[in-house]
Amino acid sequence: VDLREHGLGRHRQLDDAPFGGGPGMVMMVEPLAAALEPLAGTHRVLLTPAGAPITQATLDRWARLEALTLVCGRYEGVDERVAEHLIQEEASLGDFVLAGGEAAAAAVVEGVARLLPGVLGNPESTGGESFREGLLEEPLYTRPAEFRGWQVPEVLLSGDHARIEAWRRGQRLRRTRERRPDLLPPGFADDEDEV
Repeated sequence: VDLREHGLGRHRQLDDAPFGGGPGMVMMVEPLAAALEPLAGTHRVLLTPAGAPITQATLDRWARLEALTLVCGRYEGVDERVAEHLIQEEASLGDFVLAGGEAAAAAVVEGVARLLPGVLGNPESTGGESFREGLLEEPLYTRPAEFRGWQVPEVLLSGDHARIEAWRRGQRLRRTRERRPDLLPPGFADDEDEV
């Protein structure tokens, strides 16, 4: 949707100074209402630093929806009445601020689209990725088996599928413990299930 089509006046105004003063401009409620109300049958998400963090589970849930509308903030922010009355969910890429929500929307579109049937060449590609089972993905290797003395772990060359799967699980646990312990439930970080 091109918001300018719903802008006010001769100049198609979309923003104005905040009530109570302060820096920057605020996206106005009228143009956003005019753009969003015809989309009432969709799940409408406002991308904002104040939203809940977007996780793989969020993308999985959104991929199951019939229709998703992403609302990108700009300027200082969006009139709060939009969030209160026209939005079902507020979501954020993380604890940082961008100039607008377009980059966040692009990330969401890619993250959701790859979960839709027929988008990826191999539908199993998303099964073992990072954040499945709450863990990061294990290290990945391909040919050659040796490069400059850097070896692929022997277990991956063994052909023993049970050992390979045990190694992968152990590596997912180790990598998550080292890099993202916040993903592990309490007590899980002490699990010694590594190979």
